[in-house]
Amino acid sequence: MEVAQATEAWAVRDSKDATGPVLTLTRDEWTALLDTIKTGTHDLP
Repeated sequence: MEVAQATEAWAVRDSKDATGPVLTLTRDEWTALLDTIKTGTHDLP
């Protein structure tokens, strides 16, 4: 996974597929995603 900070957003893509789709998140969306990752919301059982 690669993450790049753009002007007012964050871009995320699969590093193994550089020409594939890019997920673009606003600053608020990026912060919310990091918060859920840190609290374990996305952890597998």
